[in-house]
Amino acid sequence: MAFVWLQRDRRYTGELRFDRIFDGIGLVAIAFTLCACANPSPGLSRADERPQVVATSTIIANLTEAIAAEEVELVGLLPPGSDPHIYEPVPNDTKAIERADLILYNGFNLEPALIRLMQASGEQTQKLAVGEVVEPLAMVAGQKQADPHVWGDVENAIAMTQAIRDALIALSPEDTATFTTNAQTLTAQLSQLDAWITTQIATIPAQNRKLVTTHDAFQYYAHAYGLELIGTLIGISTEEQPSVRTVQTLVKAIRTAQIPAIFAETTINPQLIKTVAAEAGVNLAPQALYSDSIGAPGSRGDSYLKMMAANTQSIVESLGGRFTPFQPSP
Repeated sequence: MAFVWLQRDRRYTGELRFDRIFDGIGLVAIAFTLCACANPSPGLSRADERPQVVATSTIIANLTEAIAAEEVELVGLLPPGSDPHIYEPVPNDTKAIERADLILYNGFNLEPALIRLMQASGEQTQKLAVGEVVEPLAMVAGQKQADPHVWGDVENAIAMTQAIRDALIALSPEDTATFTTNAQTLTAQLSQLDAWITTQIATIPAQNRKLVTTHDAFQYYAHAYGLELIGTLIGISTEEQPSVRTVQTLVKAIRTAQIPAIFAETTINPQLIKTVAAEAGVNLAPQALYSDSIGAPGSRGDSYLKMMAANTQSIVESLGGRFTPFQPSP
């Protein structure tokens, strides 16, 4: 399909809730070995007559690519590996938003700068906050906003997939059959992934099913698959900066929990979490977790399916479990 990452010439957009949240949650899917890669930095002309769909997060872009196939021109604002919390829009983001027929964004303030850009555009383009079709987890003490990392629970990714499918059908009804078939394929694979993660986490010794990461992006994953979150360096947004007291408190919690390893993340500088691991006397897992973005093309996490499988492998192996590769059936 005509899917491009705008990179510094990008074209994906984010935020604003879809005023017409689709009730029909059909099955969404496609064989998900696709990389959310793309052709480098194309121009922004609208020579293509297909509907133009803009997506903010790489995760939403990857799900959309799987469902839409060749029927839309899909443009991604954030390149793989980028952090939506701190991303600053470039001029081509504005152009992409102005040209879009449909904008898919995560919502729950995952991509605040892009949300502000969309709200300021004044356009009547259809918009869907894909993450907000999911009921968020209850806020924990001190948390000021809903956790946007809803895709950590694969059941939520299924709901997001179905919402994307319905948005595409509303945009291009003549392609309903394609969107529906692809959604069914993807949903089947996501269901297999969900069951597989549950089985893998269950192999970790009970006393080791505890998670420490750089920022608070794994509440949904932990809640869905039976892990206890011991703590994080920073909260939900990577804009936050940890205090000396926060670091000291986390080190003490890790020592008390007696866990074998803690985890860095691919979109955040690992230096401070390395220091925490050293001070707490635990291993830093050799494979960083994908938190806010899929990986670069060709990496072990270059699609939603692959990033979730890679995260699970890292967690299981680092915490003493027995890992079996994810092999979805056709």
